Amino acid sequence: MRTFSQSFIVNSPLERVWHFYTDVSHLETITPKEIELKIISTTNQNIVQGQEIWVSGKIFEKIRRRMKWHSKITFLKAHEYIDEMLSGPFKKWRHLHRFHSIDGKQTEVIDEVDFELPYGILGKLFEGYAYKQLKNTFEYRKIATVKALE
Repeated sequence: MRTFSQSFIVNSPLERVWHFYTDVSHLETITPKEIELKIISTTNQNIVQGQEIWVSGKIFEKIRRRMKWHSKITFLKAHEYIDEMLSGPFKKWRHLHRFHSIDGKQTEVIDEVDFELPYGILGKLFEGYAYKQLKNTFEYRKIATVKALE
């Protein structure tokens, strides 16, 4: 299992950032356009415990075919939630989203992703590639979040 983490500051109050990130449509706003993310279905528009979301997109840069992804919110409390992939391109995917207020005017956005690729040893050979793709995607998410909320 490999871990990717990132944090950044957005000049927006915690409740505004939380509201943005807990509306499922934020995924289309903060995902790089070349991924062509589409929300297929969701059991709720706003994040709730047990919610399931189905999306599709061109997840990996070199693999330009559309892949489906089914995830579930497995943990939720104020300003923190976890989504876990039930089916999709990863063998395992667990994404912790955490938000902290800084002086009431700024918010720290923290992402921690634990992931594992399928195909055993062959998948391990491509973890570096997947990590780089995550780094690029999350850099875009940071820029898009700042643009949407500042």
